Amino acid sequence: MRGFTVAAALAALANGATAHRAHRHAHDLFEKRGFNDTGVCMNECKTYYTTIYGEPTLVPEKPAPASSTAVTPVAVPATTSAPVVPPKTTGPPNVPTPIQELCPTPGTYTFPAKTLTLTETTTVCGAQVTKVPSGTHTMGGVTTVVTTATTVVCPVATAEPLPNGDVTSIIKMTTYVCPTAGTYTIGPHTTTVTKEKEILVPTVTVYPPGTYTAPQVVTTVTETSVVVVCPFTSPAPAPPAAPTTAAAPAPPAPTQEAPKPAETPKQQQPEQSKPQPSTPATSPNPPKLGGGNQWAMTYTPYGPGGFCKDAAAVDADIKQIKDGGFNSIRVYSTDCDTLPNVGAACKKYGVKMIIGVFVGAPGCDNGNPHVADQIATIEKWGMWDLVEMAVVGNEALFNGFCTPDQLVTLITKVKTMLRSHGCNAPVTTTDTVSGWQAPGVAEKVCGAIDVVGANIHAYFNGNVQPLDAGAFVKSQMQIVESLCGGKAGYIMESGWPSAGKCIQNSCPGKDAQATAIKSIQGAVGGQTVFFSFTDDDWKAPGECNCERSWGCGSLFV
Repeated sequence: MRGFTVAAALAALANGATAHRAHRHAHDLFEKRGFNDTGVCMNECKTYYTTIYGEPTLVPEKPAPASSTAVTPVAVPATTSAPVVPPKTTGPPNVPTPIQELCPTPGTYTFPAKTLTLTETTTVCGAQVTKVPSGTHTMGGVTTVVTTATTVVCPVATAEPLPNGDVTSIIKMTTYVCPTAGTYTIGPHTTTVTKEKEILVPTVTVYPPGTYTAPQVVTTVTETSVVVVCPFTSPAPAPPAAPTTAAAPAPPAPTQEAPKPAETPKQQQPEQSKPQPSTPATSPNPPKLGGGNQWAMTYTPYGPGGFCKDAAAVDADIKQIKDGGFNSIRVYSTDCDTLPNVGAACKKYGVKMIIGVFVGAPGCDNGNPHVADQIATIEKWGMWDLVEMAVVGNEALFNGFCTPDQLVTLITKVKTMLRSHGCNAPVTTTDTVSGWQAPGVAEKVCGAIDVVGANIHAYFNGNVQPLDAGAFVKSQMQIVESLCGGKAGYIMESGWPSAGKCIQNSCPGKDAQATAIKSIQGAVGGQTVFFSFTDDDWKAPGECNCERSWGCGSLFV
């Protein structure tokens, strides 16, 4: 990523991370879509480049629409190395939003660790960075479906100029009038850029009570006016007096993903003094996983435009997956009625489920309401006979959303809940190979998981041909298995795009995809979750221009 050096990404190793960096399959959009300040509901579908939390609230009357506000794009240059100079910072925050540090000239910068304690749930205006190509882009907003003329009131994150020329982000409650039944995009804004650049978009963010720490970061830059973002980690358990609040369910609709952050080594956060909970023993006699040459398929219940599919549409999809020869499906989160709708269809057609707890931002523990809501939803759902595996986090280490200790604590929380209900399914996490190879990861995480999970995509290596995809994926999985002392390993995502740009010598295409999928089937199909069931037109195309084109379900018909 040029210019914006996100400190959360410093956990990634240089080896093998570059090729994977561009590919995140829009997992950031396993979070609720956001709001931005525009006055009129627009009866059309949009592609979004940012997400935030929050749901619209329906009210009985129709006030006039609010006026439109544009968000100012912020361009930031690339970072590399140079001599030491003192940085200019934005000053200590009173909420744990990522700290933006300005490096005005080339040099080496050290940003000290910072700690902040919240005693109550706080809603603030944060910022989401996203890279966009040249052209005009519609970003942000929330899409809702109304069955009659309706007025919608929702919180809006918007940017406003200050007298000194700076731009600040604030939250406003804004009213929108949807005049007739239909699908409306509320509050998007449009910006035009003349060349590829990274821009900041204000977002609404909810922080639960707890103590937040931004670890020390050391980085170097070789250009002027480089902004470094230092995010806070998730909170420790909230202070006793702090109130607890629930938040809207987090993750779903894998919509557009921000590009993988730059792979700068991440300074390890100091160990917390609080004791770690004991980890439940490895699943005794876990159900047999995999088998044959096509074990499972990833599935998200989103239709065109990223809207939630109804139960009938989900039923038809699961039937097609079963008819294609799959015995299991992997879901990432609990939103969009994933568990009840997908669960009912899986029970009907005899398909097992790999369920997930999604971590899409720093906040890697049960104190994060978005994480807590998913765990509570799984526990309430309770169809334990369908659960073949539980996956806690998806590339959460690579993205810097979890430290190894935090991830172990969260895995333990989920495993303890499952075991308390008699669910004996293996519990794991999944990450990139470089995420697993990062210092301290295997030593801490391997003991908490029952089997090893990794996301492996040969296309992003750049030197793998479709015919050799299976052999490449198998060799990478063996590396991860060896890191965990030979524990059984499973590929939780693998595929090949049918369209997009070549990455060095690895090129997408329909024929290439068919060849690669057949190669993966032959080498490791029995331990692979194929990515993904259908193309996803609502995702951003990404740097590879390929993110919408991974659908491979038709190859198994």
